[in-house]
Amino acid sequence: MTSIFLAFTVFAVASRIASLVVSLRHEAALKRAGAVEYGAFNSNLLALCHVLFYAAAIWEGWARGPVLDAVAAAGVALYLVALLFLCYVVHLLGRLWTVKLIIASDHSLVTHPLFRVIRHPNYFLNIVPELVGLCLALHSFRTLAIGLPIYLVPLTVRIVQEERAMRARFG
Repeated sequence: MTSIFLAFTVFAVASRIASLVVSLRHEAALKRAGAVEYGAFNSNLLALCHVLFYAAAIWEGWARGPVLDAVAAAGVALYLVALLFLCYVVHLLGRLWTVKLIIASDHSLVTHPLFRVIRHPNYFLNIVPELVGLCLALHSFRTLAIGLPIYLVPLTVRIVQEERAMRARFG
C-alpha cells in the first residue's frame, strides 16, 4: 500500500514539473517574440500557492499514512481526469499555453467550443479538480478545507486579470 501511495505522489509531482517545463519553454519563445506578461506578482503568488498546496497535501497524507479506499480511488480518478483536461487545453492553446498570463504580439483568440462552454477550462477542468483529486487521493482533508479557499483567492484574481487582458486585446 505504501508503494502505491508513493507512486501516486511521485507521479503527481512529476506531472506538475513536466507541465512547468512546457510552460517555461512556451514562455521563453513568446517573450522572445515580443509577448507581454500581465499580473506577474499574482502569477508568482499563484505558483507559490500551488507548491505549498502540494507540499501540505503530501505532508498531511504521509503523516496520516496511506489509505487505500474508495475516497482515495476517486481522488486518483479525479486527478487523472484533470490531468487529461490539462493535456487537452495545452493541445488546444498550443504555444500560447503557459502558467503565466502572457499575451503574444500575434495572439489569436481560441474559439474552440470548450472555451465557449466553460469560460476558463484550464482552471475549472484542470487546476481545481487536480487539487481536490490530490487531497482526496492522499486523504489530506485539512489541506483541502484550508488550502483550497486560500488558493481560490489568487486564482480568482488571475481570472479577473485574464478577462481584462483578453478584453483589451480582443474587445
